[in-house]
Amino acid sequence: MFYNKRSAALALAVASLAAIPAEGKNISVTVGGPGGVVAFSPNQVTADVGDLILFEFQQKNHTATQSSFENPCVALPGGFNSGFIPVDATQTSNFPIGVLTVNTTDPYWVFCEQTGHCQQGMVFAINPGNQFAAFQAAATGNSSTTAATATASATGAVTVTATVTVDNGGQTLTTTYGSYPGSAEPTSGTSQDHQVVVGGNGIIAFNPANITAQPGDTITFQFQVKNHTVTQSNFAQPCRKLSDTSTTGQVGFNSGFMPVAANATTFPTFTIQVNDTAPIWAYCAQTGHCGQGMVFSANAVESGPNNFEAFKALAIQQNGTSSNSSSTTSAAMSVNVNRGAGVALSIVAMFFGFML
Repeated sequence: MFYNKRSAALALAVASLAAIPAEGKNISVTVGGPGGVVAFSPNQVTADVGDLILFEFQQKNHTATQSSFENPCVALPGGFNSGFIPVDATQTSNFPIGVLTVNTTDPYWVFCEQTGHCQQGMVFAINPGNQFAAFQAAATGNSSTTAATATASATGAVTVTATVTVDNGGQTLTTTYGSYPGSAEPTSGTSQDHQVVVGGNGIIAFNPANITAQPGDTITFQFQVKNHTVTQSNFAQPCRKLSDTSTTGQVGFNSGFMPVAANATTFPTFTIQVNDTAPIWAYCAQTGHCGQGMVFSANAVESGPNNFEAFKALAIQQNGTSSNSSSTTSAAMSVNVNRGAGVALSIVAMFFGFML
């Protein structure tokens, strides 16, 4: 059982409800559902300290991501985040379960990060009082929001504001995004999903291996023959997990090994959300693959020394000597994410290869 008993912790596991220990009362919440349901059900609950919120992830590919009241569709820094949990449209039982321990009676504000879902009203709250209607209205564009204060992070990413007009009644809303010095400027418009093929018959590469993505975009990795990963790293150590090299507690994404048979006709996928324009570095952790140049980047600053070709050359130079050992049997994802003081995230969810 992959239950993580920590204060303000969210643990996801493929498990039955009966297997989850109870400290207070258990409150069940369904996320999504068959037929294209875009909602949390119920969309608000009242809970006491010690209660457990059990998020049951159903079709197709949703998240439970903490936000603030003022910015319903923006992940709260240091808040909990399940990440994307894809579920097969044909699945009828044993859904992935997310467990959130309530550690305060203050409101929790939550949304789904799948493209467009928050804007369709897919939000949830714990102890919202009489504020839920206003929270959902702000998410769907039926009310105005307040611009966030500009901030700068230690990495040089700067939070800026942009004013956009939505179709619903012509309201003017203010949104925020992260901008990384030297990267492409974020543009307005509909978010897009970038498709990246991982491996293939005799192929040891990501295709494409270097892309530009805007904040709000998603990147979907489709795993083909034989057994690969997409694992986040940093520029200086291309073939090591970010969690092994970070000095600030970053963990990063990791699909885990995705074995695919030579005669497969359907392929598992793994989707990440792009939250700012800072470079994203990743590699395949299969033995020897990173050392052969099987690396990936998004938003690499091509005009500077830390460009994609330099990243790839460094991976080959280091010869993948620090890459993880391979696994040929696991088809599960296991990620540990530290998102700030007092908040931890552990995800264990079977991949079904489906997304919106």
